[in-house]
Amino acid sequence: MYHNVLGVVLPLLGSIALNGYLLSVFLLCLFAVVCFEFVNGFHDTANAVATVIYTKALKPVYAIPWSGLWNFLGVALGGVTVAMGILKLVPLDTLMTLPVAVGACMVISVLLGAIIWNIGTWYLGIPCSSSHTMIGAMIGAGLAFTIRYHGPGVNWSKAGEIGSSLVLSPIIGFAAAALLMLFLKHVTKSHALFHIPKGENDRPPIHIRLMLITTCTLVSFFHGSNDGQKGVGLFMLILIAFLPARFAVNHNITSDKILSQLNASRRIIQIHLQGDGENKPVFTELATAIDQTEASLLKKSETNVSATYQYRKQVESVIKNLRSTVADKGALLSDAEKDTLNKSAGELQHVVDFAPVWVIGIISLSLGLGTMVGWKRIVVTIGERIGNEHLNYAQGATSEIVAASTIGLSTWFGLPVSTTHVLSSGIAGSMLASGGTKNLNNSTLKSIAVAWVLTLPAAMLLSFLLFQLFHLFV
Repeated sequence: MYHNVLGVVLPLLGSIALNGYLLSVFLLCLFAVVCFEFVNGFHDTANAVATVIYTKALKPVYAIPWSGLWNFLGVALGGVTVAMGILKLVPLDTLMTLPVAVGACMVISVLLGAIIWNIGTWYLGIPCSSSHTMIGAMIGAGLAFTIRYHGPGVNWSKAGEIGSSLVLSPIIGFAAAALLMLFLKHVTKSHALFHIPKGENDRPPIHIRLMLITTCTLVSFFHGSNDGQKGVGLFMLILIAFLPARFAVNHNITSDKILSQLNASRRIIQIHLQGDGENKPVFTELATAIDQTEASLLKKSETNVSATYQYRKQVESVIKNLRSTVADKGALLSDAEKDTLNKSAGELQHVVDFAPVWVIGIISLSLGLGTMVGWKRIVVTIGERIGNEHLNYAQGATSEIVAASTIGLSTWFGLPVSTTHVLSSGIAGSMLASGGTKNLNNSTLKSIAVAWVLTLPAAMLLSFLLFQLFHLFV
């Protein structure tokens, strides 16, 4: 990993040897994204350990490192689908054509805006979503970019998709936890499941303890696979902004492999172009995109920004055309042909959607270590203040089962969600199902709701103002 990091820093040093300011900003950005993920660790992961700590299933000295380990594994094994969704919020293609300093302004304003709001809410002990914070910061910086450069600074369709995921997930968490709790109350005959632990030595039976540890493990792993990917996305934004020729495409995928996929698709196109089908324009357009991609492949390099930019655009065009051709019923493709074209699209997607192993390793380590620091403020809120009674075993288990399921499914579909909001709303749902509205602490819920409403606009405003400030030095 050390060798790979040097492989990034040294070429940058050579490329901007006459501009020490940019190199300083680059290193500051790398440090800031590591700090963001570290803060994310102790800010958000506290949600995962709150239930096992307050149900006495695990002592903090064991729960925190255990959760940190599974967060690490979640990032390492979770893929990059969510990370790429985050990247698509901002105008990557436009940033590649502008001076590096502009990308630096956007990146540093996003990172500092998110960190400032995260630390502030952590200090007040308010469970606040790092996902909302980061996405708000990216939209704010994108809006500032739009005003400055009169171009699209925010991918609003992607923002709407992510926004829907962030809004709906806590509602689903609340309802699902409440229903599961009601089911347990009316079906299970185990009174031990609903016991509220009292005293330091009042620990759950072994089978309940194992269940609570398992649910904590799942939430920690899926938190890493979802929230950790956001850090990977931010890291890649930095690398693409400062070194677009090197990181805008995956140079580790060989030209032979890419040509193999293009040729497999070309053979299918030629068959249909020679036939009597009425939908030849679809295949003609795809054939043109493939030819242009093949031509740009020969010119791309790790040092030529414009050639690599053109190559990235052509690859994205081929992927889009391949998928639209498969979806077009008039194309009259056989199942085997559809499989071939889908496979080609998937393989080519790895050219533009990727993250180096060392990037994933750095983010994994940052999130895992962050889990072990500063967790107590949020844990106290989750464990003691959402409801008017101490968390019982069933409430802890149901909220974490729902959280793990929701976060896991969201990761599968490539959508970022808030672990904080899903789990805290799940606990509120389980509390409501246990004793009605009188069992909820309205003061805490109002604080969480206010943070939930304010986070997006506050993060947007912070990053917007920071972009304008940093732009004065460009």
